[in-house]
Amino acid sequence: MNSTSGHDMTSHGGHSGHGGARPGGLSVSEDGYTLGFDSTILPAGTQTVAFRVTGPDGEPVTEFTAEHGKRLHLIAVRRDTAGFQHVHPVMDEKGTWSVEVALEPGDWRFFADIHPAGHGGTMTLGIDVSVAGQYDPRPLPEETRTARVGEYTVTLDGELVPGEASDLTLTVSREGRPVTDLEPYLEAYGHLVALRVGDLGYLHVHPEGEPGDGSTEPGPGITFMAAAPSGGTYRLYLDFQHDGVVRTAEFTVRAARAASGHGHGHGHGHTGHHH
Repeated sequence: MNSTSGHDMTSHGGHSGHGGARPGGLSVSEDGYTLGFDSTILPAGTQTVAFRVTGPDGEPVTEFTAEHGKRLHLIAVRRDTAGFQHVHPVMDEKGTWSVEVALEPGDWRFFADIHPAGHGGTMTLGIDVSVAGQYDPRPLPEETRTARVGEYTVTLDGELVPGEASDLTLTVSREGRPVTDLEPYLEAYGHLVALRVGDLGYLHVHPEGEPGDGSTEPGPGITFMAAAPSGGTYRLYLDFQHDGVVRTAEFTVRAARAASGHGHGHGHGHTGHHH
């Protein structure tokens, strides 16, 4: 499945073939590509942010290979993991991207998930932005396997395992009934981002299967392949679309070594495959 293969765990940080690769988004620059915002000090409120990605030649990049149906994915999240937003900016002819986001006071991290044309794969660049105002950090939500989003309940099955690829299945129900007519969103029935608590290391995991492939059902379960780069606590954000609206379910999970080791067939190298 070429449209998602660029988002496997091996593409971030240049590692090849094993879970535990360095997460993306920890650096503002990688392989000569740099993320730059017009301003990294912003007022609170809903506003348009503008930024660009410059290439090794120092000029704004204007050619990108689409991944998950978009040339650039922008993720915004406050450092306390609140306020998650996944948006899709529009680029002008000079390579400046712009998009509307809603920002509360505090320290924010923005991630640009990109595949510059001609580059070997995807990368995730990250930048800190300060939003002015009284900042009251929120405590980390407790570990949970069930998330409520309005009328919807999403349950999480599976484990994040350090250094080892494994399946995570998220199951969507609405008022107690399984949702079996999820709508494609970004060329999948769901889009999952995981962030490591402490440094917001970015894991852009990919779904198993795709809409229209003859075997992937439109719910209630959405399965992803993921590998944690280390033990610790992670925040998971699932975007899914139903009745024309994209919703986000959030989870707090811990990654720990599996007691059985690497004996279940999802060992090293598994994250590099194509579907």
